[in-house]
Amino acid sequence: MLQQILAAAIIAAFIIRLAWQKKRGSISGLEFYIWISFWSFSLTAVIFLKQIDTLVARMGFSSSGINFLLYIAVVALFYFIFKLRIRIERQDRIITKIVRQVALMDQFKEKNSNQ
Repeated sequence: MLQQILAAAIIAAFIIRLAWQKKRGSISGLEFYIWISFWSFSLTAVIFLKQIDTLVARMGFSSSGINFLLYIAVVALFYFIFKLRIRIERQDRIITKIVRQVALMDQFKEKNSNQ
């Protein structure tokens, strides 16, 4: 019970900080709603942990509900890391292409100005 209260307090602090960042304009509206959904889901999972334990046991898993949620979170994190890596690679290719074009334009301008 103490762990649930502590987890709920930490999540509440994250939600308050999230609202403060939205008010300051540090995050967009879409990002705010995505994160508020995530933290609300997390708070719900913490509050209904006993029911999740029962559901996980009915599904045939031998571990507790919190372990199951942790496994789901790790899988989600790996998925997001994969998506971020793909996005970074794409941006890296775009930046490389732009830098090449700028370098060629500078070289062309330099060549024409010397003539």
